[in-house]
Amino acid sequence: MAEVINMPRLSDTMEEGTVATWLKKVGDTVNEGDILAEIETDKATMEFESFYEGTLLHIGIEEGETAPVDTLLAIIGEEGEDISDLLKGKSSEEKETDTDNKSKEQEKAEDSPKETEESSTSEKADLPEGVEVITMPRLSDTMTEGTVASWLKNEGDKVEEGDILAEIETDKATMEFESFYSGTLLKIAIGAGESSPVDAVLAIIGPEGTDVSGIVESYQTKSNTSEAPKEEKKETSKPKETEKATPVQASKENTRSETVNEGRLFVSPLARVLAEEKGINLRHVRGSGENGRIVKSDIENYQPAAAGGAQAYTPVGTESFEEVKNSQMRKTIAKRLSESKFTAPEYYLTVELDMDNAISSRQAINSDPDVKISFNDMIIKACAMALRKHPQVNSQWSPEATKIAKHIHIGVAVAVDEGLLVPVLKFADQMTFSQIGAQVKELAGKARNKKITPQEMEGSTFTVSNLGMFGIDEFTSIINQPNSAILSVGAIVQKPVVKNGQIAVGNTMKVTLACDHRTVDGATGAKFLQTVRQYIENPVTMFV
Repeated sequence: MAEVINMPRLSDTMEEGTVATWLKKVGDTVNEGDILAEIETDKATMEFESFYEGTLLHIGIEEGETAPVDTLLAIIGEEGEDISDLLKGKSSEEKETDTDNKSKEQEKAEDSPKETEESSTSEKADLPEGVEVITMPRLSDTMTEGTVASWLKNEGDKVEEGDILAEIETDKATMEFESFYSGTLLKIAIGAGESSPVDAVLAIIGPEGTDVSGIVESYQTKSNTSEAPKEEKKETSKPKETEKATPVQASKENTRSETVNEGRLFVSPLARVLAEEKGINLRHVRGSGENGRIVKSDIENYQPAAAGGAQAYTPVGTESFEEVKNSQMRKTIAKRLSESKFTAPEYYLTVELDMDNAISSRQAINSDPDVKISFNDMIIKACAMALRKHPQVNSQWSPEATKIAKHIHIGVAVAVDEGLLVPVLKFADQMTFSQIGAQVKELAGKARNKKITPQEMEGSTFTVSNLGMFGIDEFTSIINQPNSAILSVGAIVQKPVVKNGQIAVGNTMKVTLACDHRTVDGATGAKFLQTVRQYIENPVTMFV
């Protein structure tokens, strides 16, 4: 009996996965323990083993495509086995029931043979022989829609298996999307620069000359997704682009004084650019091109008419915005931080630390050529030790109970090109300064290179965010759920301070603790910061 394999959940936060590579093809023999495919999340690519033996009868998610967890990934069974019912979404039990009722169905078929034939013909018409529908892949566990950054193939081009069809932008990166099929690119359903939900029709590949009209609509209808609105949107957007290129800007000039050319203006793109650069009102220029079209030479030779001395200033130019589409990572950051901001009742506590002893201690430690630590390493160590004394800060809120973690895992906010990732230092209170520094450097490098694994991003109980290296004196952070607190670290500033009743030059640093008031009361947060202060202002105590 054929076995259905669904998209696995490879991490506790994974909602969908992407098939990076299939190591088996339809028709191949599969043994238990064989690697079927490599499944990619937004944090890592993992090998996925088969727990069944048999023949790979069907691949439900092609290379480069993404689908939610528990979506049909593949079917394994006996060679030649009929899996049509499984493909229609029926279970094996339903299939057995269908077999038991086979005679009844035959009777119905005899009563209405025409209806049966029409239904069968309709299904075949929906997807002609050799035609493959490619849908928008889910390339990260948080991706709900993708943007086609660019198409590397055009409609009518030949496509070989393994060719790069397009570049798809996700919430984490822009990734190349390979074709799992060979044939001709018959239809591009999502144009370059356009976004669409995961599983929407992306393209259709099949034999050259195949009529695929209506397939996009019918395919989306089967998936309970209507593509018609998008098609209408595409059609209506084109006239707008044309208007932007010609009459819209000119029409704004119609209301300005001293107009010469009324009605629609015909202007070459280069002439329009030159006119904007020189501040020339196009309605004052007579075109020498066909149908009065204004060309480059008209702008170069334009002489404003004198009007009693100095020419009156006429505002020219175009009010415009550059529209940069939100990347998928940016959308995810906005969603999660909004949830944190509007869910947790946050409050903030700020203290200014005397960094003179920390500076001298760091210099002494770094005098060893084999050891190099940063102030951030010292902050992380101080927070880890302070959490041991104030476990209430090392907690998580849930409606049923407050969970106080017995372990201390410090998340370290790392900026990447598209946003923010938070690698985690496991059991940070047990690590030395140099161990903290080495692991932060390693994890930050992995995060920036997209090589970090899900396990290295999970399980934080407290977070540190440092913008001091950017010269930021003081700031507040949004709590990284499900943590109860996050520490914002500013820059070390040299300033006049009072020591022993005398004004002297000192080095200070401001840190701000954001707390979730549901789990951390004000006094608890204040005591935690006092302990952090004691450790930072007297680093030797962290060696005890």
